[in-house]
Amino acid sequence: MIVSRVPPLTLVLAGVALLAPSSPPGAALQPRTEQAARRAHPVAPRQMSPVTPGRPELVPAKNTGPLSPRRAGPATARTGADSPRRTDPAVARRAETVSGRGAAPVSAAELLRKVRTCTPVSHGRYREDQGARATVPVCGTREAVFWKADMDIDCDGRPGRRCSARTDPHFSASTAFAQSDGRPLKAEKLPYVVVPAPSTIWNYRSHGVRGGSVAALVYRDRVRYAVVGDTGPAGIIGEASHAAAESLGIDPDPRSGGTPSGVTYIVFKDSEVTPVEDREAAATEGERLARAFVNGDD
Repeated sequence: MIVSRVPPLTLVLAGVALLAPSSPPGAALQPRTEQAARRAHPVAPRQMSPVTPGRPELVPAKNTGPLSPRRAGPATARTGADSPRRTDPAVARRAETVSGRGAAPVSAAELLRKVRTCTPVSHGRYREDQGARATVPVCGTREAVFWKADMDIDCDGRPGRRCSARTDPHFSASTAFAQSDGRPLKAEKLPYVVVPAPSTIWNYRSHGVRGGSVAALVYRDRVRYAVVGDTGPAGIIGEASHAAAESLGIDPDPRSGGTPSGVTYIVFKDSEVTPVEDREAAATEGERLARAFVNGDD
């Protein structure tokens, strides 16, 4: 009898095939990779953080909630490249006005409306120049005294490059009022107005005016603030320092400068800047007093 021999390995393989469950007809192959599994069962996309240079793979972001604008802290807390640009002061003032948090600077038109009518407080009128007719009264309200005149240039006080005996034939090294260290004021640096020396026409002292009193100067559409810094001839009015004229756009040359008309001088009663030479303090206090003046009942 002939016996056929099947190699043992073949029998083993055949047995395994017979025992393995057969797949149902038409059944799809199960995904073998995570990528295939995501295609078969879509899921919500995950928030991914930006790709770091040198690392091409995507890294899941820590915060996977809805995207929202980042809230910035106060501007003062930022430093370095994140610091905000400085805002122009004029733009900031306009923005404050729009938002209601502050008031716009007092305008020339507002001040001129308040001084349209004159209630004289002087006992007579002043000349604008030596030999001219006396036509200018000093007017008053409850809060201020004012006059409308020309502007001559006062270049007195401590000498400098633009104000000295060399530049001004009428130069005087002194001023009626001194700065905090006892030295005369400096006309080319400090905006100040000149009031007439006390006389039977008018005595400024009797109306709450002194050295350092705050004044508003109006010329065309400009408003600038100054202090009372010097006195002039008893019968003449209409004079201010080199710096005051320059701030208003008036030629400040003591020989040929000034303007023949159109300047309004408003001095606020019982006001004072200390120290008198503090130009920024005069501007700040002047703006405050001017706002109260135009909003007042006078």
